[in-house]
Amino acid sequence: MKNKALNLRISERRLNKLRLYSAWKDKTMTQILEDFIDSLPIPEIDKNSDTLSRAD
Repeated sequence: MKNKALNLRISERRLNKLRLYSAWKDKTMTQILEDFIDSLPIPEIDKNSDTLSRAD
């Protein structure tokens, strides 16, 4: 897998919260964000439409 970079603009408060949480979990901020992204449901594509539908 080839890694890509992501630039993200967030408030200083949220950045500090992420730093604290990652230190508490003994993980990197990247690992915390990857874990969160992996927990997201995968949207299903409606075959009769060009829009995404939620997979609840």
